[in-house]
Amino acid sequence: MEGLMKRQTGKLVPLSPQNLLDCSSSYGNLGCNGGYLSKTFRYIIENKGIDSDSSYPYESREGKCRYSVQGRAGYCWGFQILRRGDERALQVAVANVGPVSVSINVLPSFNSYRGGVYDDPSCSSAETNHAVLVVGYGTDRGKDFWLVKNSWGTDWGESGFIRMARNRNNQCGIANLPIYPTM
Repeated sequence: MEGLMKRQTGKLVPLSPQNLLDCSSSYGNLGCNGGYLSKTFRYIIENKGIDSDSSYPYESREGKCRYSVQGRAGYCWGFQILRRGDERALQVAVANVGPVSVSINVLPSFNSYRGGVYDDPSCSSAETNHAVLVVGYGTDRGKDFWLVKNSWGTDWGESGFIRMARNRNNQCGIANLPIYPTM
């Protein structure tokens, strides 16, 4: 949502992941134990917004929901789910719409990523266990990649980003559950 809001308004306002951890369990999400992107967007739609990160800061643990309309910084009216497993559809959406939320399969090699194009053939395209944001794509030394923003802070990867192999049979399931908000 942050990226799409920036495209519309010209201002980047960090939204609160803690708001989602604490408040979307009644929609079927499990806080720090996981959840679903579609259920997260459903919460934002029915709640009529999400707080800014500055008004509802990250705490690295679940807490009591304390959403406040006064802290609201973002909203969406709906969401679009792309065709499952279709990397081309994901590429078109990133180019034409902007950042797209996806769920990927994370292996220990992902956890220790420091740079370069991440290409692990053992990374399953059938299973996913972590939500990230595809913000772009490109090619580095002949290797196609997705530019992905992770949620683990700027000390991880390439300042909080990873370049994941693209056009490698939906490696890590990157195109299994692509979804973006409509505003």
